[in-house]
Amino acid sequence: MPRYEWAFPEYVPVAERRRQAEKLTAKLRKKGQALAPVTISGRQIATTFWGKSWCDNMESYRDYESRLPRGRSYARNGSVIDLQITPGKIAAMVYGSDLYRVAITIKELPPAQWRALCRDCAGRIDSLVELLQGRFSEPVMTRFCRQDNGLFPKPSDIRFTCTCPDHASMCKHVAAVFYGVGARLDLQPELLFRLRTVDEADLIADLDTVAAPKAPTKGKKLRTNDVSALFGLDMAAAEPVVAKAKVKPQKVRAGRV
Repeated sequence: MPRYEWAFPEYVPVAERRRQAEKLTAKLRKKGQALAPVTISGRQIATTFWGKSWCDNMESYRDYESRLPRGRSYARNGSVIDLQITPGKIAAMVYGSDLYRVAITIKELPPAQWRALCRDCAGRIDSLVELLQGRFSEPVMTRFCRQDNGLFPKPSDIRFTCTCPDHASMCKHVAAVFYGVGARLDLQPELLFRLRTVDEADLIADLDTVAAPKAPTKGKKLRTNDVSALFGLDMAAAEPVVAKAKVKPQKVRAGRV
């Protein structure tokens, strides 16, 4: 049967595709190319708040649902041999029947939307460590994940291309890269903020700070109440205790009057 230019490549079994992907990865690294492959252990692609929320957001849009199952399979099988995330851009290489390059662009989060998100979360996040570990209250989690004005992109914010011959709206290679992003956010959640071109430090910039107690003015004598306030003591007023001196009796000598 003759093969035409528009025909899809023949199917490659998973084990063989994985072997070829590992071989190609080693070859590219030997040439000096720095690669960041997506490695997934087990069936679950993402396990943290940020990784799972990214995947949940992507799966919630009907525009993508028809191609996502094949993409999950590709991501789990180690087909995403390189994934780079920079502000507004995702660049990846996916090995399927051949090596394909995927490019994804995501719109910058509108400044007004980011300010509103920071304002709504003000005072609810104690530190950047807590933020990146996804340890905060349910209202904050819900606020981040809103589909209309949260941190995650909408389909209209996303554009993508792939060098494969599949002309569908989303090919399995692009879907694999999206799942690869979820796995990467498990390890580096700060990349989501880089991708949306915002600074996560803004979310804790308005936290109240505890002022240190002021030192007394030099040369000014502290009253009892001042000392109590400074050291947090409950100093009750009391009469001073005066020690009674012992009087030594004197000997009177006999003498003339």
